[in-house]
Amino acid sequence: MMGRRNEESSSGAPLLLSPRWKNNPSISGAVFNVSTSIVGAGIMSIPATLKVLGVVPAFLLIIFVAVLVDVSVEFLLRFTYSGFATTYSGLMKESFGKLGSFFVQVSIMITNLGCLIVYQIIIGDVLSGKGPEHLGILQEWFGVHWWNSRPVALLFILVFVMLPLVLYRRVDSLWLSSAVSVFLAILFVGICSVMAIMALAQGKTKSPRIVPDLDSNTSFFKLFTAVPVIVTAFTFHFNVHPIVMEMGKPSAMISAVRISLVLCSAIYFGVGIFGYLLFGDSIMDDVLVNFDQSSGSALYSVLNDIVRLSYALHLMLVFPLLNFSLRVNLDELLFPGKALLATDTKRFVSLTVVLLIFSYIAAIAIPSIWYFFQFVGSTAAVCLAFIFPGSIVLRDIHGISTRRDKIIASVMILLAVVTSTIAISTNIYTLVGNNS
Repeated sequence: MMGRRNEESSSGAPLLLSPRWKNNPSISGAVFNVSTSIVGAGIMSIPATLKVLGVVPAFLLIIFVAVLVDVSVEFLLRFTYSGFATTYSGLMKESFGKLGSFFVQVSIMITNLGCLIVYQIIIGDVLSGKGPEHLGILQEWFGVHWWNSRPVALLFILVFVMLPLVLYRRVDSLWLSSAVSVFLAILFVGICSVMAIMALAQGKTKSPRIVPDLDSNTSFFKLFTAVPVIVTAFTFHFNVHPIVMEMGKPSAMISAVRISLVLCSAIYFGVGIFGYLLFGDSIMDDVLVNFDQSSGSALYSVLNDIVRLSYALHLMLVFPLLNFSLRVNLDELLFPGKALLATDTKRFVSLTVVLLIFSYIAAIAIPSIWYFFQFVGSTAAVCLAFIFPGSIVLRDIHGISTRRDKIIASVMILLAVVTSTIAISTNIYTLVGNNS
């Protein structure tokens, strides 16, 4: 099968310099890359889901989505190693032709480009603030100057931090930055726990809601808006193929995915419960905004700054992993049949620079795209995580799907379509109601 894979040309440009997998990365490196792909900006919205759902339903939803994600990744890996594809779009092309490949490429580009813009907006908010009422860390430390304004601060980060990382041509080369990123996410949870314990000792913690409060203004359908947030927080399917093709062992990848899902579920629930204990029902859709509030305590101010700065650094290190799959899928769409992207320096650098410039301009021009981010979770992310993998199983071009697989795939697609439809409708209704 390996020889057949090396001859593949129908699925577009593969992601790797060496499809023979001579230098397989370790499972630990894959765990760091998978975990970093999972833990992005979605972690900031997790505490708000606890406010909507309550602690117990939110915990059960996190576990349920993590299990479904594990199943969907196993589907992708099984069909990848039964055919010729080396990319997600190539896998869909085997089952549904060019149209299937196109849908995957567009979904990945929408999801990843939207995330990259959101990341830069958050980094800009942390460093340069949102105006006089919400100063950034640089402005709090050094005062308001031209050099710590949002455009200049973001440009500096883009050139001196992100550009060197996105120029790596193999995803396993990012394992060290991914390890640091995971450490920063754990540090974020640790600091939140310390602040929650301090607040508990002072009697300032909020009582967490165990179950949703349907007696208030929260409607039953509002509960479904939490589902896309959790799904988006666990969507990393666009990086499954770049990582597994460098590992070369599906069993090793499955182990790495399961370790990562357990780790990220713990991180999500830790952030959710400690954030809710700290801020209660006043928690914002982006919990980082709550840490921008002054508490009058010097220690709390220092911890707030550490939380905000560590998370901004975390996003800087997540950025190259999402950019990796975005760049490859854009190349597959624009230049089908061309040589491997990693071997064409001119094309590789050109696409890299264009994506950086576009995302930078969008982050400066658009003050907030959180509504866009919510709708992405209800559409493109849900397709990548559940609908496309389920469809591949049902199509079953290799004849390897069991009856159990098809039942699970059908339920997966049905749940994704129903919850996403309700979530989109509720978000539109809320948006129209707020505007009116």
